[in-house]
Amino acid sequence: MEINPTVTFKHDRTVMFGKRPKVLIVGGGLGGLTLGILLHKASIPFEIYERVIEVKPFGAAMYFNCTTANFFKQCGIYEEFVALGKPISAMHICNEDRELEFSIDFEGHDEMYGADGYMFSRPQVYDLLLRQVPPKRIHFGKKVLTMEQGGNGVLVRFSDGTEAEGDILVGADGAYSAVRQGLYEKLKKANKLPASDALPLPFSTVCLVAQTNPLTLEEFPDIALEKSRLINFIGTNKMYSWSTTTTAQNTICWDCTLFLDEETSKDNDSFRCSEWGAEAAMSMCEDIKDFPVISGGDKIVTVQDLIDRTPKELISKVMLEEKVFKTWYNCRTVLIGDGVGGSNAMHDAIVLANRINGLPFHPVAEEIEAAFKAYKKERIDWVGRASDNSRAFVTMVGQSTSSRITRYILKHTPSWAMRRLERRQFTHRPQAAFLPAVEDKGSVKTAPQPSLTIKTPVEAQQPTLTQAV
Repeated sequence: MEINPTVTFKHDRTVMFGKRPKVLIVGGGLGGLTLGILLHKASIPFEIYERVIEVKPFGAAMYFNCTTANFFKQCGIYEEFVALGKPISAMHICNEDRELEFSIDFEGHDEMYGADGYMFSRPQVYDLLLRQVPPKRIHFGKKVLTMEQGGNGVLVRFSDGTEAEGDILVGADGAYSAVRQGLYEKLKKANKLPASDALPLPFSTVCLVAQTNPLTLEEFPDIALEKSRLINFIGTNKMYSWSTTTTAQNTICWDCTLFLDEETSKDNDSFRCSEWGAEAAMSMCEDIKDFPVISGGDKIVTVQDLIDRTPKELISKVMLEEKVFKTWYNCRTVLIGDGVGGSNAMHDAIVLANRINGLPFHPVAEEIEAAFKAYKKERIDWVGRASDNSRAFVTMVGQSTSSRITRYILKHTPSWAMRRLERRQFTHRPQAAFLPAVEDKGSVKTAPQPSLTIKTPVEAQQPTLTQAV
């Protein structure tokens, strides 16, 4: 297919057979899979292209709550989803002497927001979502080389020599999105890219994420607790924080964050564009092996005990980078999941699916871009809040003066004030407009969702033979 940017169409939809736009999704992570699931349920044609040949089971812990519960309920997999997780009632902040400094309470979320929060290991959530996508719709080993778009469609070329054609291109491929880089390169040449979007991604931390094998009660008594035990440790006179989380599978998801200064930033810059993998993690394991952890028993346990019980392929060193970009779309290309967490990418996917589903049959580029504009308008404030929350958490567990002040404030903040802060995040409980609505029983009402009012287009009546002639 030849993409001609100057081609435009003036459709007479009364004499054309109904055609939904075909969506090409680059990136098979949580956001890409969520969008694929929703498009499948909306009977909108789509294909997912993932660069890796096989998705590795990275051991990161993930927190999901009321903000994604409606999606799982609408898809009919909420019970299965909850069974994979472990409910959580608090996050505990401890010092290096294994002493509790303070806790952040999560109790009462079901009554207030309609669903409790749960802790998961990332592979459990990923596998559940993957099972909802028809296998023929997801293609692995597809690394994007080039992309073109214009009035008559999009064309993506992959490193294996294959091509894909469609009407919409979605970049859901992470912090170093090939779709975003390709789009931004073209916009920059045309002097249409904001200067801030051309800057490199900022990073100030390096993180080790891992998951142990299933443990016994003798090894880690806390795994027997009904609710997940999430403990964050703050280092003393060291630029680290680390955490442990118990899972429903009797494993421990653990991580360690190194807060970078000017010198350590240079040392770690080589990992900026590298893939997650165990090879880069071993030296960091050596640095943190003596850090204390809490098992719930009398035995003194350190990170080394977790390392010994963790398969090497489940230990990964990653760069934590975050930035809210100004440019989200252009013509037929749109981006989701701008680097502020898995839940945020899923929220993007829900709203974008509503906007795509609301497009008329045979949409032209201008109609598609207008839908993308509305998608960004609906999501931008929530993404900003998610980014603020993420930065606040990093500050809270950090080693700076601001970190110490933040912890002091949180320690002395009354529970009613913490509830008010929660509402900024937990009133956002999006749903798909084209699936049966979930009754939101939370006493704290959900925030307005503009895309929830969008209707599925009605196909124009097909012409009779006489009309066609």
